[in-house]
Amino acid sequence: MIWRISRGVALAWMLMTGLWLPQSLAAESLRIAYYDTELGRDGPGLLLRDILDGDDPQVVAVTAVLDAAAADILVLAGLDYDLEGLALVALNATLAAPYPHLFAPRPNTGMATGLDLDGNGRRGDARDAQGYGRFNGAGGMALLSRYPLSGAVQDFSAQLWKDQPETLMRPEDPGFEIQRLSSTGHWIVPLDLGAQGLSLAMFHATTPVFDGPEDRNGRRNHDEIAFWTRALSQPDGLAAPFVLTGGANLDPDRGAGRRQAIRDLLSHPALQDPLSQGPETVDWPPPDGPGPMRVDYLLPSATLRVQGSGVLWPDQPPLSDAVVAASRHRLVWIDIAMPP
Repeated sequence: MIWRISRGVALAWMLMTGLWLPQSLAAESLRIAYYDTELGRDGPGLLLRDILDGDDPQVVAVTAVLDAAAADILVLAGLDYDLEGLALVALNATLAAPYPHLFAPRPNTGMATGLDLDGNGRRGDARDAQGYGRFNGAGGMALLSRYPLSGAVQDFSAQLWKDQPETLMRPEDPGFEIQRLSSTGHWIVPLDLGAQGLSLAMFHATTPVFDGPEDRNGRRNHDEIAFWTRALSQPDGLAAPFVLTGGANLDPDRGAGRRQAIRDLLSHPALQDPLSQGPETVDWPPPDGPGPMRVDYLLPSATLRVQGSGVLWPDQPPLSDAVVAASRHRLVWIDIAMPP
């Protein structure tokens, strides 16, 4: 069964909840949103096919969620990368108000290493790549913005895991000499807001589970998060104003993983955590999953004035049905004051 929601219904829900305001009333604020769409498919080109088809239930639901959020700057995860950005362009075209500026960096997911990293006797499997992926670019990230990029993107995705300060990688780990730190990527993207700039720090860390007692995924997840904690402490690492956003795949209080990594990041004095009181951002239902957790983050620099924040987790249909059909994750958003 194909689920649909009209844009009129989505608009009515936004007005009732206060999530959306007409531009004339919201002119002094800037909405930034992060969403793990889980739109990744099993092979290259399949996501583009499903978007262009126009009737794929998940794509239709994701479109409804993005329309409801009405963000000025939108960071997406779980979106398959292709060299010409065709899937991103096609998804953008489904939105009620398409974005004029799109950016989709090449992720490490599915990038071949030529090694048998998972020890199963074969090369070229999803777990043998620089970041888990059945094909090049599986489950990448993208930026959709109403504001243009203002300079060169800083791309740290090629940095080796073993070269990180205080790395938890061990010499006996498979791929010690070539394994990159970033399972997806670490990027700093500058945007031009007119009166001043704003940098977006984007990443999506590996899950800290699905390994063995060696805890290789847990250690890598820790170090992917710790990358930003170190950057915040360096004079030239991450200059304010900025918003750090992405999927840490780690809850500060629940579930598996080395939780001190996300706790250290959230407590850093250079940023603020407007969503510290919840709600959760993902639901991995039992018996296979741990249940609701907080793993998706929007963390503005301490210099920014936050006017509102939330998690798009409605309890009334039809939008609640769309949220469930779209992804196990929920969209997180913040409103920050625009510069004068």
